[in-house]
Amino acid sequence: MKLKATLFFLLVALQCNAQSSDFNSISFKKADSIALSYKNERLTNLPELSYKLTSHLTTDAERFRAIYRWVCGNISNDYRLYFKNHRKRQRFQNDSLKLKAWNDEFKKVLFKKLLKKNTTICTGYAYLVKELCNLAHLDCEIVQGYGRTSMTTTETLTLPNHTWNAVKLDGKWYLSDATWASGIPNPETNRFEFHYNNGFFFPNPELFAINHYPVDKKWLLLDRNAPTFETFLENPILYNEAYLYLESHTSPKKLHNSVRKNETVFFEYQLLSSPELEQIYFLIDSGSSTVKTKPTVVKFQNQILSLEYTFKRTGFYDVHFYIEDNLIATYVFEVKK
Repeated sequence: MKLKATLFFLLVALQCNAQSSDFNSISFKKADSIALSYKNERLTNLPELSYKLTSHLTTDAERFRAIYRWVCGNISNDYRLYFKNHRKRQRFQNDSLKLKAWNDEFKKVLFKKLLKKNTTICTGYAYLVKELCNLAHLDCEIVQGYGRTSMTTTETLTLPNHTWNAVKLDGKWYLSDATWASGIPNPETNRFEFHYNNGFFFPNPELFAINHYPVDKKWLLLDRNAPTFETFLENPILYNEAYLYLESHTSPKKLHNSVRKNETVFFEYQLLSSPELEQIYFLIDSGSSTVKTKPTVVKFQNQILSLEYTFKRTGFYDVHFYIEDNLIATYVFEVKK
């Protein structure tokens, strides 16, 4: 019995640590090069495309990487289509027949756009990754759930609004988000621009769970200490660039925090690499002014970044955390007397 228990907990531990560092010994240069060489390939023949992307690679991890990089680099995100679907789903959420009718109608529009124009929303990204993987004999699943961004209103997050993938490699499941990795909206035009973010390729499940929550909790890949949906809604706002810097996020654990004047606030993160400590700062917005300031204490040891800050005045503050001019996370503090 003790042996079985030991093996069980070992399996859990291995599953929880399923992330990109498992493949540090593998170079993905060849897979990336193949993906880039088939730029602008059409989707009229998926078996042929899958073969082109994977047939000259030797490991399943490389084959998945080539598929993933191709999708991220060739499929654009249609924001107008996403928001239209979001409005309709919110409108019909209490009418199951109308919601089903809309979902059926929307699927036709979605896949027509994907096949003809190489543009889609998260559902299309996840579908395409899964189809190309399955054609390459890779075990890949679509994960439906909830995604949180700075634009998400948690009070109305009652229906799943995001989709991503899980792929099984060497007996372990790994998460990835091709939609958020593919690009970002132009801040001036709000149009999609390709800008690959490698942080969404097999991220730490604990970090991923801060702004991804699956309908089926098994896809958290966190068998121990799995967060609840209520905890997920309370999480800080984590931005895409965070995945390039953070291995995990420790504190503050909530978006909304209450502290006393002159009370020390602690921030802690595990980083993927060593940062330029002088380029770590906060932007603190009081509603009437925004101030760029350094933490009162900065420590970095064993990849753990620890910060401290003390609010000298009462009020409400939005605290934006930056590393090297990249926005990582946002917190809200109510400072009381």
